[in-house]
Amino acid sequence: MTLLLCIIYLSFVSLGLPDSLFGAAWPILQTQMDVPLSWAGLVTMTVSGGTILASLCSDRLTFRFGAGRVTACSVALTALALLGFSTAGSFWMLVVWAVPLGLGAGAVDAALNNFVALHFSSRHMSWLHCFWGLGASISPYIMGFWLSRDLRWDRGYLTVGLIQAALSVVLFCSLPLWTRAKAEESAEAVRTAPKTLRQIFALPGIFYVLFSFFSYCTIESTAFAWASSYLVHARGLTEERAAVFASLFYLGLTLSRLITGFFADRLGDRKMIRLGYIVCFCGIGLIFLPFQTPLFCLAGLAVAGFGCGPVYPAVIHATPTVFGRENSQAVVGVQMAFAYTGSTLMPPVFGLIAQHIDIRLFPCYLLFFALLGFVLMQLLGRKQARLSA
Repeated sequence: MTLLLCIIYLSFVSLGLPDSLFGAAWPILQTQMDVPLSWAGLVTMTVSGGTILASLCSDRLTFRFGAGRVTACSVALTALALLGFSTAGSFWMLVVWAVPLGLGAGAVDAALNNFVALHFSSRHMSWLHCFWGLGASISPYIMGFWLSRDLRWDRGYLTVGLIQAALSVVLFCSLPLWTRAKAEESAEAVRTAPKTLRQIFALPGIFYVLFSFFSYCTIESTAFAWASSYLVHARGLTEERAAVFASLFYLGLTLSRLITGFFADRLGDRKMIRLGYIVCFCGIGLIFLPFQTPLFCLAGLAVAGFGCGPVYPAVIHATPTVFGRENSQAVVGVQMAFAYTGSTLMPPVFGLIAQHIDIRLFPCYLLFFALLGFVLMQLLGRKQARLSA
């Protein structure tokens, strides 16, 4: 299992690689293809739509082909899409290649997360998501390297596409390891058929966790999308300084997943979720402080990110325990779909609030969804306690 775990760590790095690549390339792509700045949303929405669809289908795919084959084929699909991006001569070809990119990303995300939740401890789930952050951090540097050489954004996509293709070869070669791990599963995890959406939605407490996940991913994606603008328009930072300091949330989140992995097994998933939200509340409270100096706000972004760090991995890792190992793949797939829906729809909603009301409502927006996510997870815990009593 050690060799398989190393391969899964590499797979989580590959999950993060495409996520920040388009944002790094878009300023040049937009200029060279002579399209409106807002058209970036067409590409990202297409990727998100494919990801949501693949997440909802992940249970059937994994039931039929197994987590190993789904992961290998999905990484190969994302590699194909990234190589396609590198050859795109028009904007609409970017939209076309965004379809397989989203489908591949959604399938591999759900399959990998559930496999890790079933077979490995909570600390590995936390560290694996930290490795996702490593991949998301690397790809802008790869793109930046090629942009500094005659604005060759296509070479950036080609490089990441080749990395993904190489990883897919490794994954196909590792399929016997996945089969062996599957054979070691306990008898209660053996399923005779994939779950339908009706069966999933009938599980006790399912809507608590789905909307909690939706709320959490709203916090994360809104902080990524709007922290820089908030620092400029509400706190008076220059655009250059705001762009640098906005990454504090992301850095706090990644560092948290590295550190909390060392004691995640000892505390357990429920305590990690609770502590994560409490730290997140503290961070948002610092953002609220009305002092002239931006130091408290900047510290608040880092602390809020640090608090968010353990929530996502812990919720995923708790899924087989809360809903049963036989239901976990189906539940994780729907969780991923709700997560991507929140990440896709809710930052633009805050954009409307910022435009028509006030961007200073940014910490209020984060606090509302943090409270909602926290309350829903507490209600889920109480419901599970009543059912097990």
